[in-house]
Amino acid sequence: MKKSDNPADPFKKALAEATRVMADDSELNVSYSVDPSGMSGDAMRLPQVSRRMTREEVLLARGTADALALRHRYHDAAVHARYAPPGDMARDLYEAMETARCEAVGARHMPGTAGNIDVKLTHEALRRGYDRMKDASEAPLPDAAGYLIRHLASGRAMPEGAANVMELWRGFIEDQAGGTLEDLQDSLEDQGAFARLARQVISDLGYGDQLGEDPDSEDESDEEAEADDEQPEPDSTGQEDQDDSQSETDPDAQSQDQPDQVQVSADEMADEDMGEEVDMPDSDAPPEPPAPPPPSEADPHYRVYLDTHDEEIGAEELAEPAELERLRAYLDQQLEPLKGAVSRLANKLQRRLQAQQNRSWEFDRDEGILDAGRLARVVANPTTPLSFKIEKDTEFRDTVVTLLLDNSGSMRGRPISIAAICADVLARTLERCNVKVEILGFTTRAWKGGQAREQWLSDGRPQQPGRLNDLRHIVYKSADAPWRRTRDNLGLMMKEGLLKENIDGEALEWAHRRMLLRPEARRILMVISDGAPVDDSTLSVNPANYLEKHLRDVIAMVEKRKIVELLAIGIGHDVTRYYDRAVTITDVEQLAGAITEQLASLFDKDPRARARIMGIRRAG
Repeated sequence: MKKSDNPADPFKKALAEATRVMADDSELNVSYSVDPSGMSGDAMRLPQVSRRMTREEVLLARGTADALALRHRYHDAAVHARYAPPGDMARDLYEAMETARCEAVGARHMPGTAGNIDVKLTHEALRRGYDRMKDASEAPLPDAAGYLIRHLASGRAMPEGAANVMELWRGFIEDQAGGTLEDLQDSLEDQGAFARLARQVISDLGYGDQLGEDPDSEDESDEEAEADDEQPEPDSTGQEDQDDSQSETDPDAQSQDQPDQVQVSADEMADEDMGEEVDMPDSDAPPEPPAPPPPSEADPHYRVYLDTHDEEIGAEELAEPAELERLRAYLDQQLEPLKGAVSRLANKLQRRLQAQQNRSWEFDRDEGILDAGRLARVVANPTTPLSFKIEKDTEFRDTVVTLLLDNSGSMRGRPISIAAICADVLARTLERCNVKVEILGFTTRAWKGGQAREQWLSDGRPQQPGRLNDLRHIVYKSADAPWRRTRDNLGLMMKEGLLKENIDGEALEWAHRRMLLRPEARRILMVISDGAPVDDSTLSVNPANYLEKHLRDVIAMVEKRKIVELLAIGIGHDVTRYYDRAVTITDVEQLAGAITEQLASLFDKDPRARARIMGIRRAG
């Protein structure tokens, strides 16, 4: 057998075997990747260990492996989904506390894991700058809550950075939820009991409105219904009929003679007859999974089966700085021929957007600053009136532009390079015009369905479940971040394995919601895509036009509201069948020529001028 040339391979193999044992899963697939670490079904990704096998790499891999293995061993996805709240902050708190529970339980049974996981926590906390935070407003509450749960459950001091964030929020958490946390030790080993405790903590912290329906209340209603169904048939003496008659005329009498379950049912009927509101769970509540995400604003019939594993993530969190720098250098090689295009595009867009018109002058005034244009007249006749000017503020429409980039697998190769170059040229150009720019990307976390599909399979494959993949929405550049600090992030699009499937409608809604929070008067949203939305797992069990219809509904909603101006660039495909204002690019070289005029014309409000320049017809 040929010996491996990579000195890290024996360590990787040994760590993988130890991880399977710790996770109690001999079939677990352990791999090492530069992609973010995590679990997907029976596949675990650990941080890459290079040939050099630095101490930091080895310790981080061990800590990550221990943390993921403990979650795999002590975490029940069905129980987790059952109690998961629908609100964003509540869900983040719930996730962080469950992760802390798994690690604390693991440390009880396998004490050696605690030190390894400390290394992982230290790495993540320092990378996120937690050690430099001075105020609770800067620190994420969910992470602080998770750290505190782990500290209280294990009795271990938190590592550097994590301890700082925990202490910033500790006083608030203990003031609000201290009584609930007294029962922490008793519920650690029981995930269901801990989930109920976590939901109470979330309510104590002021996010009870994000918890949704109580799953336990639904169970009680089901048990009551079953108890009613199991009531004995009337006997020949007619005693049951007599009892029924009595209950109709005197509900209170029955409540004294019958068990509690029957009493609740009678009270429900009485309240219903009297038209009074009762604080009982809705009998028409949807089936598992509990508390489903709210429907799309654009289409109330659009469904998301499970959004627990969706993520909105910064580009810098998906690759190490050295890798982003390398990928950016590769993108720069393709940008070299386009340097002249930036100047031409800047001049055209500057005139279109008028983003720099923030001052003007009033002339022919009796006082103010002497108008140099009238200086000769003043010299000739010092008493000449109306020879002054004053500066005034003028109304102007400040502008923000969001670039939403399709990061799907069909964009791999030339199309994604064109999209990245378009984003680069537009962002640098618009920043020169004093226009704030946000760059976003959208794809999925897995091919052909992620954990949402696995949950659907375990639930018995209910009919028409809706979207069945886990979203990945990427922030390459926020609107307020300067271009020079985020330029390397665009290189991430060149990363192998990033581009998967595309669910355009939800991505467009996400970008639209972000724009609504901006203070600028004019908001422009530009989509850069190569065609229709595609997700195999979703389309295989829903109508064939499910995602396309949702995209059209979202576009119609955005255009109807008229708060955000919607534009599109098609990469190799005509997207005018979706977007009214659109242009198609088939090659990078077009940016340096005619595409300069076409991109600038996208900002024209006059449809006749736009059609004349772009040579496109209005979509029907």
